[in-house]
Amino acid sequence: MLQQQNLLQLRQLKLSGIADALELQCSQPNTYDELGFDERIALLINQEATYRDNKRLKRLLTAARFKVQARLTDINYEHPRGLKRKQIADLQTNDWIEKNRNLLITGPTGCGKTYLACSVGHHACLNGYSVRYFRATRLFEALTIAHGDGSYLKLINQIAKTDLLIMDDWGLEMLTQSQRNDLLEIMEDRHGTHSTLITSQLPVTKWHAHIGDPTLADAILDRLLHNAHKLKLKGDSMRKLMSSLTDDEHLG
Repeated sequence: MLQQQNLLQLRQLKLSGIADALELQCSQPNTYDELGFDERIALLINQEATYRDNKRLKRLLTAARFKVQARLTDINYEHPRGLKRKQIADLQTNDWIEKNRNLLITGPTGCGKTYLACSVGHHACLNGYSVRYFRATRLFEALTIAHGDGSYLKLINQIAKTDLLIMDDWGLEMLTQSQRNDLLEIMEDRHGTHSTLITSQLPVTKWHAHIGDPTLADAILDRLLHNAHKLKLKGDSMRKLMSSLTDDEHLG
């Protein structure tokens, strides 16, 4: 009876990790009888720490809303696209996020920009950073809706506070004046305080013309390109190579 009361109280106190560990110890007394009091307490504390770490990671991954499940350890270096292991090793240190620097990934369609961005974002979540993934067009759509329903300040503040913002497929459509203003607002809020990762088929040299308004383009790119790391990918589409079927594999 006392055991059940203790477990109930632990869960009410939101110490579910300790409760689970204590329940395990009680269900397997022969396994833990020879351990001293301090050792058993240490096991309970370690379990609570692990439980909280896992819960936080799940919350971070859910909030990130990645387009694909991707891991840095699964990156294919065999495909001739100019991606080097040292570049990824440098990103894995998270030094660029700690220093609030940006990452720009450019290259032709299908070369793995989205996968690479999501894998970098996943790694950031593993290390406790908050991440939000958006396709650029969806981000601007969300901002347009937010302007209309009165939630703009809430959304822009959420974006501003995120450790790593990922904007995927930037440059597919010309920006409206409102979108230019929104982008400047985002870059202004994040400059020097948080990191932004952008993927694009457009080379960085064409971004100024793509933004359209020279004055806003200067302001946006000054904040975005300052101290930014750049990865330029090349090569044929990996999707085409991976999805190529033999005659026998085609439906017919």
